[in-house]
Amino acid sequence: MTQVTGNAPVGTPNWLDIGIPDLERAKTFYGTLFGWQFLDAGPDAGHYNLCQVRGESVAGMMRNPDDQPDEYWWCVYFAADDCDGLVKRATDAGGEVVVPAMDVMDLGRMAILKDPQGAQFGLWQGRAHHGSAIVNEPGSFVWNELVTPDSGAACAFYRTLFGYELEPMPGDMDYTVLKRPDGRYIGGIAGGSGVVVGGGAGEVPSWMTYFAVGDADEAVRRVRAGGGTVDAEPADSPYGRSAPVRDPFGVPFHVMKPAPEPAS
Repeated sequence: MTQVTGNAPVGTPNWLDIGIPDLERAKTFYGTLFGWQFLDAGPDAGHYNLCQVRGESVAGMMRNPDDQPDEYWWCVYFAADDCDGLVKRATDAGGEVVVPAMDVMDLGRMAILKDPQGAQFGLWQGRAHHGSAIVNEPGSFVWNELVTPDSGAACAFYRTLFGYELEPMPGDMDYTVLKRPDGRYIGGIAGGSGVVVGGGAGEVPSWMTYFAVGDADEAVRRVRAGGGTVDAEPADSPYGRSAPVRDPFGVPFHVMKPAPEPAS
């Protein structure tokens, strides 16, 4: 378990949220799957709901403001110490601004961007709200990875933006692990044609989130029982047991029971 009590270092995934067509159905699905409770932030915040584990916020959810949304996905936010400066750095490196840097009440400052290949992500500069208060335990995110057709260009972009160190996986696998300058692993970039997001008609570059669960097989059963779908059955790897799944709206994510950490 990791309890987060302050702002994470720059480039660390620090928040997730989603705009979904049917908020109540989404709350039922994810609440049953992850044991989330929900705190409605009220009308001034557009009824943005905080998804909570043991009273601590791990993600956000709201009704998609588009009357006829065509695509939806979990948006990964990365920690920023200077949101405006990182927006400029991103655009100088070929990125695109979707939502300009803006204050969110006294909670923090945010922006939504696309990388040069079109994958969307966010920046979050925390003030009163630091981001996900719990990570790496059931009901919270444990890993995030980008699936993109040009992994080399993506690696160069995110290294320029966040100062990541790049660690390619050995062998023929087109996968690069991202490390902060302090050596902490924070995510990965996988070469691939992309991902079909919720409501999407074709594959697009996209960040994918792995949510930790206590039992991957039980999580898959709950996904199906809640009206979601399973792209592949749970499989073991050196990092844990996981499965790619989708919620009732077609939004992709992974459920993963992480492998035990080696004894120090």
